[in-house]
Amino acid sequence: MYQKILVPMALDHGVSKGTLEIAKALIGGTGEIIALHIYEAPQGSVQAYVDDEAKQDGLARAQAELDAKTKHLSGVKAEMVVGHTYRSIIDYASMHSIDCIVMGSHKPGFSDYLLGSTAARVVRHAPCAVHVYRSA
Repeated sequence: MYQKILVPMALDHGVSKGTLEIAKALIGGTGEIIALHIYEAPQGSVQAYVDDEAKQDGLARAQAELDAKTKHLSGVKAEMVVGHTYRSIIDYASMHSIDCIVMGSHKPGFSDYLLGSTAARVVRHAPCAVHVYRSA
């Protein structure tokens, strides 16, 4: 079994329950599960049109939603970082000695084969095992 599992959570995708259940099964009751949400700040020129108060409000709402999804789960630590999704997952896993990443994925479409989904990028670059959960 794994000792440290990272569960990246996109708060709007609805697969968090499934990925957290898989992590609990893989951890065997003795390890640590980290639920990680990556908050992507507005990119490029959009930054000029969004004031700091709106950015902080968005960050606070994301933190509140993450806390609401995880506060009732024993043995799950909620973390949030600001950054680019796949790169932040890889960096977090590397810096915190993660043994396994459990993440959700959608059914790939044509554009995913050309560009690569977040899950595909994490699988290619992760420093540890990756379990990809695809909901029906």
